[in-house]
Amino acid sequence: MKALTYTSFLGIACLVLEIFNLRKVAVPFVLLSLAIIFGLNYTEWNTNQIYYHDMLRGDNFALAFTGLLLVIAFLLISLSGNFFQSEETKLADYISIILFTLCGAIAMVSFSNLTMFFIGLEILSISLYILAGTKKKDIRSNEAAMKYFLMGSFASGILLFGITLVYGASGSFNLTEIAIYASNGKVDAIFQVGVVLILIAMLFKISAVPFHFWAPDVYEGSPTLITAMMATLSKVAALAAFYRLFSTCFIGSFHVFAWTLSIVAAVTMLVGNLTALNQDSFKRMLAYSGIAHAGYMLLSIITLYHNTPNSLFFYATAYSFASIGAFAIAMIVIKNTKSEKIDAFNGLGKKKPLLAFTLTVLMLSMAGIPPMAGFFGKYYIFLDAIRNQHLPLVIVAVVTSVISVYFYFKVILAMWTKDSDEVAFSADMPYTIVSLVCLFVTLVLGIFPGIISSLF
Repeated sequence: MKALTYTSFLGIACLVLEIFNLRKVAVPFVLLSLAIIFGLNYTEWNTNQIYYHDMLRGDNFALAFTGLLLVIAFLLISLSGNFFQSEETKLADYISIILFTLCGAIAMVSFSNLTMFFIGLEILSISLYILAGTKKKDIRSNEAAMKYFLMGSFASGILLFGITLVYGASGSFNLTEIAIYASNGKVDAIFQVGVVLILIAMLFKISAVPFHFWAPDVYEGSPTLITAMMATLSKVAALAAFYRLFSTCFIGSFHVFAWTLSIVAAVTMLVGNLTALNQDSFKRMLAYSGIAHAGYMLLSIITLYHNTPNSLFFYATAYSFASIGAFAIAMIVIKNTKSEKIDAFNGLGKKKPLLAFTLTVLMLSMAGIPPMAGFFGKYYIFLDAIRNQHLPLVIVAVVTSVISVYFYFKVILAMWTKDSDEVAFSADMPYTIVSLVCLFVTLVLGIFPGIISSLF
C-alpha cells in the first residue's frame, strides 16, 4: 500500500514545516499531496498486491476504502485552517496528527495480519485521544479526551487479549492461516473466546449498543472538526476493519455469532434513533444518529452476501459526505451564534438560503429519502439482507429509518419555519465550499448510484 507509506512521510513533512516556520503553507501543501496520493492509490486498482511480508494486502476492497479515507481527510483538512485560526502557531502540529490518524485508518482497511490491524487501530485511537483534547482551556474538551482515552484503552486491552487467544489457538496472526484453522471443524474453545473479545472491542470502536455510551459525551465535548473526524474517518475505518475480519479469518465460525450481531444491530438502530429524538444539541443528535447508522452498516457484516462490500462502501460514502457537509455548516452556525443547540439554526433559511438548502439535502440523505445518496445506501444494504433471509432485521431498519425522519426534520423546520435574532451572519469560504462539494456528491450519487455501486 503506497498510500500508507506516502501518508506517513507526509505527516513527518508537516512536522518539518513547523520546524522551519512554514506553517502557513501547511494546508495547501498537504491538500496537494493528498490529491497526488489519491491518484497513486488509484493506479494500483486490480493489482491485488501483498506488502511487507503479507502484513498489508492491496486488494480492491482496501484500495476503495483507502481512496474514501483520503477524500475524507482532504475535506477535513480543508476546514482545519479556519477552524484552528485562533491557534495558528500549532496548525501544522494538528494537521500532522490528523495525517497520522489517516495512516492508522489506512492500515485498518488494508491489513492482512492481526499485528498490523492492532498497530493501525492504536495509531488512529491515540491520535484521536490527543485531538479530542486540543481545546485545553475548555473543560468539555478535557472531559471528552479523558473519557475517550479511558474507554478506548479498556477496549484496546480487550482487543489485544482477544488477538492473543486467537493466536494461541491458531498459531498465527495471518488472516489466511487463521481462516484455514477456523474452517477445519475442530476449533478450540479458546479461539471462540478470543473472537468474542475481538467482537466486543470492535463494537466499541463503531459505537454499537451496548458499547455506545462514550460516543455522545465525546462527540459533544470534542472540537467540532474532531467530532466530524470521529463520525466519519474513524467510523468508516472501524467498520471496514470489522468487515475484513469477519469476512476472512472468522468466516468459518461466523454462524456462532450471527444471531448475536443481529440482536446488536437491531438494538443499535432502535436506541440510536429513539434517543436522538429527545436531543436539543446538534452535535449530540448527530452522535446518536451515527450510532444508528453503525447499526445499519452492521447489516452488511451480518449478511456477508457476495455484493456486501459494494453495499457497505456505498453506504459509508453517502454517510461520510452527508456528515462532513452537516458538520461544516454546523461550524459556521456555532461560530456565529456561539451555540450548539438546534435552536441556533433558527432562521438560517432567511440568512443563508444556500447553506440552509445544502443542510436540508444532507439531512434528507441521512434519513434515507430519495433521490439522495443515503436512500440508495440503505436500499443496497436492505436488499442484501433480504436476500439472506434477514427480513425481520430489515423491518426494524425501515421502521427506525422512518423514526429518524422526525429528528432530522427538527433541524430542517428550524431553518425554514422559525425566526431568529437579527445578527450579523458570516460564512467562511472553506466551510461553504466543503459543504457544497458534499451536496454535489450526495446529489450525483443519488441520481447516478451506479458510479460506485459495483466497484468490487
